[in-house]
Amino acid sequence: MRWITTIAAVEAAATGVILLLSPALFGWLILGAELPESGQALGRLTGIALLGFALTAWPHPIARPVTRAMLAYNLLATIYLCYLGVAGKLVGMLLWPAVCLHVVLTVLLAADRPSRR
Repeated sequence: MRWITTIAAVEAAATGVILLLSPALFGWLILGAELPESGQALGRLTGIALLGFALTAWPHPIARPVTRAMLAYNLLATIYLCYLGVAGKLVGMLLWPAVCLHVVLTVLLAADRPSRR
């Protein structure tokens, strides 16, 4: 299932690009809130980090460290986004779809790990 690591990397890259280009839009869509100027600057920095992280999957998407890193990112993103949704303070229209996407990627990446041993 090499493709799942590539899909996870594409998701991280897409999120990175959106954060880099318009952290305010990302904040509104995912969190349902406006970001202050400092939050937008931090969002852009996070976008840069996500783009760098996504590039770890190229050109070898089957490398174990890449799969572990993508698994950790998606699991932690799932937990944090769920927390935000349950707390109910920061909920945008794409929060729950983002949670679902990260859950699916987490499950698929976790299922892929044993097959590589």
